[in-house]
Amino acid sequence: MKKFAKPAIFVAIGLFVAFPLFSLTYYTMVRTSTPQFCAWCHEIRFAYDTWKTSTHVNNAQGFVADCMDCHLPAPHDTYDFFYAKTVHGIKDIILHFTQDTYDHERNREVAYASFKNEQCQKCHRNLLYIPDKRGAMLAHRSVVFARPGYEKNCVDCHRNLVHNARELYDYKQYRGNYRGVGL
Repeated sequence: MKKFAKPAIFVAIGLFVAFPLFSLTYYTMVRTSTPQFCAWCHEIRFAYDTWKTSTHVNNAQGFVADCMDCHLPAPHDTYDFFYAKTVHGIKDIILHFTQDTYDHERNREVAYASFKNEQCQKCHRNLLYIPDKRGAMLAHRSVVFARPGYEKNCVDCHRNLVHNARELYDYKQYRGNYRGVGL
């Protein structure tokens, strides 16, 4: 019995320490992963307000793509997700305290340059099946199955969908009889 006592004590201590640590980490990640949390910083407020007026929030499908969906890797890529989230958070805090003015346009261009098509395709999975939109299907095929040397990013064509000042809310309705997510 003594042989199992020491490992059992270590397991108990490990659970006693690990469970609250994991719970706090998870709670922190969930609480800091909302658009409202991002909007606390005055630098991000413009991005938040312009996101709210875009079709990434206002669409007939009822789908909302938030900050995390576009600006971070997919959560199932756990290591990359946590790493990118931490780097973005630290960068934003440093910029908050070191910059006199926040250049939205320059930061937008930096963000677009870092986007990968996979970030858009997390939500827009049905790019190759768009009824009554043959031209769009062919254009997306040339992006999804790009030949070497002819690669394009989604934001090359879809640059002005989000984070543009608008007087009115942009609203996207269903087109045709298609009811799939991702158009």
